[in-house]
Amino acid sequence: MTYITSELLEPTGYVIVDGYNQAKDHQEWLDVEYVDWKSSGDTRFAPLASAYGEMECNGFWNHTPPKTDKDGVWVAKNVAAAPLLTARAREVRANIGRCRIIELQPNTYAEAIYNLHRDDNNRLNPEGTGWIVRAFFNLTHNPDSYMILREDKDDPATETRIPLPAGAQVVLDTQRLYHAVWHPGRAPRYCLITSYESGPALDSWMSQRLPINQFQSEALDSQFAQAAYETADARRAARAASLAAQGSDPRFGDGTLASMEEQTSGMSMETLSEA
Repeated sequence: MTYITSELLEPTGYVIVDGYNQAKDHQEWLDVEYVDWKSSGDTRFAPLASAYGEMECNGFWNHTPPKTDKDGVWVAKNVAAAPLLTARAREVRANIGRCRIIELQPNTYAEAIYNLHRDDNNRLNPEGTGWIVRAFFNLTHNPDSYMILREDKDDPATETRIPLPAGAQVVLDTQRLYHAVWHPGRAPRYCLITSYESGPALDSWMSQRLPINQFQSEALDSQFAQAAYETADARRAARAASLAAQGSDPRFGDGTLASMEEQTSGMSMETLSEA
């Protein structure tokens, strides 16, 4: 299929842009209404834009009528509580689909590796239009937390870890890259996540902010990393066995072209605790 894409994202699938001075803003993420919605980790979400303006986080294609992740409708209550965050999302001037604030509880590196996934952003997206990508604007100061990116979910050699201080801004092709956040802090991490349509507006916004699409991660202690990989592999194997015993496809939950939020939609709370 042919879509309008960004040349800046082509080399690596990610672009880090100049940081935002988050310290000058009120902590609006504490004033919005959250809904329980499980993604990769122990999470809640506060929707600023949803499929039809309701206080919910479901994929746009799971509505009547279904649509692609574009033309999101602002959620009046949360937009009123977070006007600055709404303005930050809108300043890109690209078409917006889902826009929400994520609250992520602390986790381990092993848990983040287990939760690596890709997103199904472009379901129903018409060929010849802009490819949907996601921007992550980190709101809390988490310098010891990292956005983990991999081209190959099972190959640590493809891993990049981007630190997440307050104001960090990253645009990802999350349908290309496996991703999850490693957040070892003691308090929740908050981040604004927005789906944008690729095109001139998004390219212009990134180009004006000193874009970087090559980042050298610091090496991890080899024993620490190996123990995390083995823990993640064991959890995946146990999950596959559990799903197979329930009569489900054991490949369910491997993250391929489906975010954890879409995978877990409709699952029991007991199962969700493992997502």
